[in-house]
Amino acid sequence: YFATHFYFSFYHVFSNAVLRKIVTTYKGGALRMTLYVSVIFVLSYFTAFMETLTISSFPYYTFEDRNMAYTVGSAFYGIYFLVSFPAFFAFDDDIDSKETSATKRRIVTVWDSFVSSCGYGMMILTLLDFVRLNLGVPLIVGEMP
Repeated sequence: YFATHFYFSFYHVFSNAVLRKIVTTYKGGALRMTLYVSVIFVLSYFTAFMETLTISSFPYYTFEDRNMAYTVGSAFYGIYFLVSFPAFFAFDDDIDSKETSATKRRIVTVWDSFVSSCGYGMMILTLLDFVRLNLGVPLIVGEMP
């Protein structure tokens, strides 16, 4: 539980470094956007897969079907990162701006962060539900007596 903060901070700092490298190295256009989106997809699945793999030896985690947990479970978990990697990058996307004037920089308030976080959470929930519906998995909330 206490390692969660370290794990997520590491994932997002690393993804920010990679995404920033893409944005600052390559000229804007369709090819850069394709690379940007592809890297997000690959990093999302890789991050989810590696987290699943590394916690598998932890004594409090068990999997009924290890193969499904590694493949499908990682893909499902990777959906969180599909939204959070670009969202984390967007928090300070003007950091590489050449503008030096304080008036040109965007001021982010706590309210901005709150509203953005709620929106990102809804995006994740919606994507997870779309995948659930596409796979034909029924939604069961509670049990009927």
